[in-house]
Amino acid sequence: MEYAGVIIRTLILYLVMMVIFRLMGKREIGELSILDLVVFIMIGEMAVLSIENPDIPIVKSILPMVLLMIIQIILALLSLKSQKFREVLDGKPSIIISQGKIDEHVMRKQRYNFDDLLSQLREKDILNIGEVEYAILEPSGQLSVIEKKQGEKQEKVSPFPLIIDGVIQEKSLSRLHKDEKWLLQQLNRQGYHSISQVSFCTCIDGKLYIDEQDSQ
Repeated sequence: MEYAGVIIRTLILYLVMMVIFRLMGKREIGELSILDLVVFIMIGEMAVLSIENPDIPIVKSILPMVLLMIIQIILALLSLKSQKFREVLDGKPSIIISQGKIDEHVMRKQRYNFDDLLSQLREKDILNIGEVEYAILEPSGQLSVIEKKQGEKQEKVSPFPLIIDGVIQEKSLSRLHKDEKWLLQQLNRQGYHSISQVSFCTCIDGKLYIDEQDSQ
């Protein structure tokens, strides 16, 4: 009977964890934020403790797991509403290489060394740093790389959004050597008279790609 109880508790907790992780949303392991990882580890530890201690009522194990799920969902909803909250929660991408130039100050700030950089570049089959136009260290720890293009004419795509959730990204504009006045003029030409109309905007070959805010 003792083994049967362990099997039953394991199956119940397995199903509960499956439901919790599905409700928390689909994300690849490499895309998990530190907070996501902590929550997943805590839920896993609670499940293990419950299986190893059959004397503990299973409800007492499931309750804190569900509570963590609710907290995580609330935080995710808040991060959808506010870019600043999202940056506090998940962190911001760090530009390690910009226009072919390595930013060692950013690397030191992130405690990210050249061995880390070269290792992640090799994972993307890049052996020469000189081939890299932009390298961005994502909050998940992954390195996003945009290579330099040679020979044929290529579209000049800015990897830095100009508008996110209706908020102008001043740093992105400065990297393009543009200002808010220029951006507003470009938006007006395309029939957008308010930043609040725009959900997302980036620059492709000098032209704006715009995604409108969904109507509420």
